[in-house]
Amino acid sequence: MDTLKKIKNNIIISLQAMENEPLYNENCIVLIAKSLIELGGINALRLAGKRDILNIKKLFPNVTVIGITKPKVIPSNYKEVVYITPTVKDCKEIIEAGADIVAFDGTLRKRPNSEKLEDLINFVKSNNKLAMADISNFEEAKNAVKLGCDIVSTTLSGYTTETQQKPDTPDFELVEEIKTNLDIFTILEGKIWEKAEASFAFKKGADAIVIGSAVTRPQLIAKRFLEVLKEI
Repeated sequence: MDTLKKIKNNIIISLQAMENEPLYNENCIVLIAKSLIELGGINALRLAGKRDILNIKKLFPNVTVIGITKPKVIPSNYKEVVYITPTVKDCKEIIEAGADIVAFDGTLRKRPNSEKLEDLINFVKSNNKLAMADISNFEEAKNAVKLGCDIVSTTLSGYTTETQQKPDTPDFELVEEIKTNLDIFTILEGKIWEKAEASFAFKKGADAIVIGSAVTRPQLIAKRFLEVLKEI
């Protein structure tokens, strides 16, 4: 598909802010997006919520947008529950906002309203959008392929009860396992902070990578540098 060709061997920036963060202001999101696109050469973004997707697609209709929904506050038991685009209703919201790709929790955990993962996938594909499963392990990737997903992403590796013991580093091994055993467009997302890690992800077979905090979360970037003060 043309959309897959556009993001193949590319870097996607996850541009998101929670409502309790200063950057949640929609003008801030728009200005960061303009900087990324017009000055940084980025042509694909992962955005959360109808507001930001509408704004960015209006300004930059040719930019590929991966859309998700998230709750106002991430639940304290986030490792146990589905909260990324959990329902068909959420998928509908993202599609109507103009997202090219709809991403959703692709784990095997119970979904709200007793909905099933295949319900979301079928709805997205019936609306001629690409279905992307955020997964945490190989079995979830395998299931997503079986159900007809177009893309899997390692977004939730380390963020579920089953994978919480994984190291705080990009899950290169999961990408390699998926690409070795499954025929699916695979994105490495999560915990990429260095250029060398991004380069290594492609060497392991990633079709694209998503970088978020290392680019768009100034408070986390600052805290990483403040760690130096402990060494003085």
